[in-house]
Amino acid sequence: MKASMEREAIIFISRGDTMKKIEAIVRVFKLEEVTSALSNMGVKGMTVTEVKGFGRQGGYLEVYRGTTREVRFIPKVKIETVIDDDLVEEVVALLIKVARTGEVGDGKIFIIPVDDAVRIRTSERGADAL
Repeated sequence: MKASMEREAIIFISRGDTMKKIEAIVRVFKLEEVTSALSNMGVKGMTVTEVKGFGRQGGYLEVYRGTTREVRFIPKVKIETVIDDDLVEEVVALLIKVARTGEVGDGKIFIIPVDDAVRIRTSERGADAL
């Protein structure tokens, strides 16, 4: 609940700054490696959310105490960050390098345009608010 409240606190207004929101959905065991790599690259902030879903991986069968059941939604983590436009390709390449296992279910990266961002405490806007 707290994470969703934090996201609601950011106000987006069109100013023409060139920023992108990167949403990466990756395997849970890759979280620490991915967030460390992003921090080392200079990404200033990110939001991490535990999520469940499925794509081509589709789920799997699990046997628990002799009973088989289908696990349709696979646990993943979603990492969200907003960066300057000129860092997008570098961040995407880093995410692919660090999060990839080569198996089905490695995740997805979504790149979303961001018109503006406002830091509530100081009223800074655009890239200065990041």
